[in-house]
Amino acid sequence: MAEREADGQAARRVPERDAAQGGVGRVRAQANGTRARADDPAAAYLGASAPPISLPAWKRRLFIDRPSDLAVFVAEAREAHVLALDAEFTETPHRQPTDPSHRLALLQFAFDNDYRASYVVDALRLADLSPLQELLGRANTLKLFHGMSADTRVLATRGLVARHTLDLEAVSRSLFGARESSLKAMLLRATGAHMDKSLQRADWAKRPLTPAMVAYAARDAEMTYALYLWLSANYPDQVARYTTPATTNPPDIAAWVLASLEGGRAYSIEDAAEDAGLTDDLPAQEVALRQALNAVQQPSQRARIIRFIGDLALIALTPDVRPYLVSISAEERASAARALGKLRDASATDALRGLLQDPTPDVRQAATNALSAIASGAEPRLPYRRALRRFAAPDTQANSALAGDSPAPPVGRREREASGAAPRIWTSGPTADDAEAEFPGDWRAALRARFGAATGNEPPDNIKSMGSAGDSGASGATREQE
Repeated sequence: MAEREADGQAARRVPERDAAQGGVGRVRAQANGTRARADDPAAAYLGASAPPISLPAWKRRLFIDRPSDLAVFVAEAREAHVLALDAEFTETPHRQPTDPSHRLALLQFAFDNDYRASYVVDALRLADLSPLQELLGRANTLKLFHGMSADTRVLATRGLVARHTLDLEAVSRSLFGARESSLKAMLLRATGAHMDKSLQRADWAKRPLTPAMVAYAARDAEMTYALYLWLSANYPDQVARYTTPATTNPPDIAAWVLASLEGGRAYSIEDAAEDAGLTDDLPAQEVALRQALNAVQQPSQRARIIRFIGDLALIALTPDVRPYLVSISAEERASAARALGKLRDASATDALRGLLQDPTPDVRQAATNALSAIASGAEPRLPYRRALRRFAAPDTQANSALAGDSPAPPVGRREREASGAAPRIWTSGPTADDAEAEFPGDWRAALRARFGAATGNEPPDNIKSMGSAGDSGASGATREQE
């Protein structure tokens, strides 16, 4: 490991040389960008912030690419109370449909060892990373991430699952808003140091890694640990709210709500409601979302539940959402403002006006948009499938009544499958139904009348005149050739 330690020492010197030769301009540009954001009232955090701390300096950076070195690292980190980690991964260009989209390339660690060393583990060279599960699974060790969703998904592809975790990006977002929650922005706030992100898009599958790449990777874990020191010292309540214990069980909420909550944006709450057969059952939706709002403990999850209420247009739950306009979490305040704006809750107008002076830019923007939506006087925007039913029901039911048919066919996918109805086919051409008698107010007759073809066969006059002119010209040309 001594040889790899020397690599770490060299890696640490590279950025210093870069800064001396040309990094000053980059730092100045970053400072100007920060100043510009601070001068923009719409984009800046306007509240007070805890004083910065001195940036810790790690003595060594050790690169691990052999099983024996990995075992030594695990033994050294076994007694850690706090373990900061970060992952670098690459996109898999050629893969099977069941293969993961990204491949783990590096794992970086820093922990409470008096800054003796940070570690970079080569996940591509080491086929067996199972010894790390001992560290990640320890209930007594708090694992620190900054934006953990992507990292945990990639870790899972190698059989690694972290327990007892804290996402510092979520804590930062709750305190200062999404625009100020990046590791670079938070490090500047916590220590006054500018973080070099020039290698953020580097090819981490490339081997051998340059000393600068090793230093860059190790620094992410080091800065995550430093940020935790600042947050835990100054905002312990928020840190505690976002800490996930090792023995956490899923919240006791309806299965279809939990599926959307854990599925992310790929599985919307509207899709989950349809798959549960509850698209038109508003009372059932209200009961499930009210229960979820009271059951979840994580502020990030609660903010998503509030968003679900707005997405499903559950107006009856506006009294349940209003209290979160004064939540300690900026994430919850912003989500509540957006939901009440969607629901056009005029009773929340005064509280929303108060949020126009909120220190967090996300909350101010959400309150501004909500007040505009309420002032518009428009009805709440319905979910797509409920709106489709409302749009389709009058004409379809009127036409069915005139024809003596049964009520309107099912609109939702699940309802059509359950009833055995034929799948929908959208076409702009004539169908077999066109031969049947049309009824007053039929949409097909209205379209044909609008475009001058009420019989369905006659083209409009302007098209007929163009066709006549074209035909005469063609016949004239034929006679000339003859």
